[in-house]
Amino acid sequence: MKKQIAFVSGLLALLLALPAAAQFAKPEDAIKYRKASFTVMSAHFGRVGAMASGRAPFDAKAAAENADIAMAMSKLPWAAFTEGSDKGDTRAKPEIWRDSAKYNELADKMQSELVKLSAAAKQGNLDALKTAFGPAAATCKNCHDNFRKD
Repeated sequence: MKKQIAFVSGLLALLLALPAAAQFAKPEDAIKYRKASFTVMSAHFGRVGAMASGRAPFDAKAAAENADIAMAMSKLPWAAFTEGSDKGDTRAKPEIWRDSAKYNELADKMQSELVKLSAAAKQGNLDALKTAFGPAAATCKNCHDNFRKD
């Protein structure tokens, strides 16, 4: 039941993402929104990663559900990189705003890899999941290395 609620919540968040950019009255609101989006995406991606790496038992249904939620959440944070949200309680580097073309390219690549991960997870095959997980994780790392403060 919890997984279904999380999945529905993720889809609802996705539907609400488009008008979200207009709803950020203050830069702090945008920061909170994107941090929450990344947190949820990371939690579900991490569950898939635990299965792919053998740290958790493989559960095909759980892998598919978590990969779907991570994929849906991957569409949300980008609207929250608004003007002025580069200052405050954020680990976002200024390079995000200076080199937005590269940042957007990496975001698109990550979303593409999460689509592949979701498709692989739906196969119910651990080897397919492992194969898709590596490139997806690499896209996360690439962005963290280039655009996130430690």
